[in-house]
Amino acid sequence: MDNFDFKGHKALVRVDLNVPLDGEAVTDDTRARAIVPTVQKILADGGSAILMSHLGRPKGKVNPAMSLRPVARHLEGLLNKPVQFVADCIGEKARTAAANLKPGEVLLLENLRFHPEEEQGDEAFSKALAALGDVYVNDAFGTAHRAHASTTIVAKHFPGAKLFGYLVASELDSLGKVLTKPERPLCAVVGGAKVSSKIEVLRNLIGKCDEVVIGGGMAFTFIKARGGQVGNSLVEDDHLETAKAILAAAENKGARLHLPVDTVVADAFSDSANTDNCPAEAIPAGWMGLDIGPASIKEFSDVIKRCKTILWNGPMGVFEMPSFRNGSLAIAEAIADASTQGAYSLVGGGDSVAAVNQFGLAGKISYVSTGGGAMLEYLEGRILPGIAAVENG
Repeated sequence: MDNFDFKGHKALVRVDLNVPLDGEAVTDDTRARAIVPTVQKILADGGSAILMSHLGRPKGKVNPAMSLRPVARHLEGLLNKPVQFVADCIGEKARTAAANLKPGEVLLLENLRFHPEEEQGDEAFSKALAALGDVYVNDAFGTAHRAHASTTIVAKHFPGAKLFGYLVASELDSLGKVLTKPERPLCAVVGGAKVSSKIEVLRNLIGKCDEVVIGGGMAFTFIKARGGQVGNSLVEDDHLETAKAILAAAENKGARLHLPVDTVVADAFSDSANTDNCPAEAIPAGWMGLDIGPASIKEFSDVIKRCKTILWNGPMGVFEMPSFRNGSLAIAEAIADASTQGAYSLVGGGDSVAAVNQFGLAGKISYVSTGGGAMLEYLEGRILPGIAAVENG
């Protein structure tokens, strides 16, 4: 971005404006604010910006409740300038609006997913989008794992004139600091409900990390695989062998794998349930583990604080319920403390990001990723089609 002069260019920019709406009001503009530096650079150079995004899942049909029109109004406040809006993303209206766009002006196209061809990665639809601009900028990391028309296929129509926006570049840079050139020791804190959703992430990370901390509901599949009694805790019995294989791989590759030693248990999945603390491998029948306990908090925090690079993906418990938030809060605080002491920290995944925001600690984390599914696939070692489309000429 810094090296490209947008003067006289019409930049077709794929952004992620999939923001929550309450009627006409944007209730969380994190994603919208993230694209501002890219748009400002284009305009400051003397170029114009044609923004395209999806919103929600309209399933290929026009749905007024998922129109981007209210987002255009919100963007005006963030950019401190008018944002034109056109009620389609292809066709005569879009072509005319793009053709009439002057340097320094911004145009937002209507929801891409009002057309089924967007998610189908349709070639003709991609070509129609490409005709609107003369340089392509991908600044939507959150959709980079989708081979959709606007994220991947459209890039082939801009040979030599395609680049990443500041947001995507910073996401890739942060992931590179963790996965490619980490300062050691490197620790991955992996949580969430299910092992099945994190199998490939764990397999990929174990070969790269010095320490791997596992919490959340997924820990109980590992604990049961080691012969522990987990009561009514969430367990994926069909992944017990997978858990054993991951434990063995950690041992073979020299990664120290840490599981909870104690857990906060409840007699029901409810914030008002009776609670107790017990060893993670000796949960009584009828009880379920819903957070890590104090001994686990201390052990995990000590691991985090001795590491120079820290990745966190997935909470330690049901942090949405106040009774079971202490584990995730303590881990977030330990990561924030390590960061202020000079460690590099990356937090990603919807729940982990929600946790650091809820606890007011996002400002103390080195980098908070905007891409849930995209980050997960990157951590699995997969090639993201939206990234490859720009990198490969």
